[in-house]
Amino acid sequence: MTGELPVLLINIDRAAARRAEIERQALELNIPLQRIAGVDGSLVPQDQWDNVDLDLFRRRNGRPMMAGEYGCYQSHLRAFRHLLASDAPAALVIEDDVNLSIDLVQRARIILEAVPDDCVVKLVNHRTVSFRHRFTSKAGDRIGWSGFGPQGSSACYLVTRKAAERLLRGMARQSLPLDSALERSWDHGVAVYTVERDLVDFGHLRNETLIASRADYRQLKLRGLKKVPTHLFRISEAFRRALHTIAL
Repeated sequence: MTGELPVLLINIDRAAARRAEIERQALELNIPLQRIAGVDGSLVPQDQWDNVDLDLFRRRNGRPMMAGEYGCYQSHLRAFRHLLASDAPAALVIEDDVNLSIDLVQRARIILEAVPDDCVVKLVNHRTVSFRHRFTSKAGDRIGWSGFGPQGSSACYLVTRKAAERLLRGMARQSLPLDSALERSWDHGVAVYTVERDLVDFGHLRNETLIASRADYRQLKLRGLKKVPTHLFRISEAFRRALHTIAL
C-alpha cells in the first residue's frame, strides 16, 4: 500500500501536558501530527451518550460504563471518520501517552506493504500470548495474531481505509471498552493483527490516568451472582477467539 500515512493523535483538551510532550517528540523526530480532538466523557452527561448499551456493557464487563470509556471509544470513531474524510489509504492512530520512535512511521509504512488492505495492525499491546505468525515486513517486523486476549491498549495502531469504514458500522454501538471491542474480529469482521514486538512504548505521563484508577474499577465491580453473566461472556469470548485464530 502506497500513499500518504497520516499520524492521527487522539487528545482531549484538558490533557494539555500530554499534548505538549508528544508534540515535542514529534517535532524532534520530524513526524507531522494531525490532532483529533478527543471526546472528554467527563463533560458529556450520561443521558447524552450516543449509541451505547449500558445494560449490556454492565453484564459483559461486570461493572457500569465509565465516562472516560465512553469518551475514549467515541474519540477513536472520530479518528476513523477523519481517515475516511481524507484521501489517505490508511492512518497511524496514536494516543497521547506513547513515546514516539524515530523509525515508527517508516516501519509502519513497510508493515502496510505486507498486510491486506482491509485490516488493523496493533503496534503496541499490554500482552501478547500464543503469538501466531502470518506476515513479515521487509523491515523484519513479524505480524500475526495473539491466541489469547484481550491484549489491552489501543494506544498505537494502523488502520486501513476499508477497515475504518467497516469498523464504523461494526462498532457503532458500544457495549465494551474500546480496547476489547477493537480486537473482536469475529464480531465486526475486520482482521486485527498485532506485531510480535512493540514498535513504541509508553510515556512517563501514562500513570496520570484520564479514565479511572484501579481503585475506581474495584469500587464499581459487581460481586457474587451479579458477576455470573460477565464470567459466561468472557468464557464465550475466549472460545470464539480461539476458533477465529485457528480458522485464520
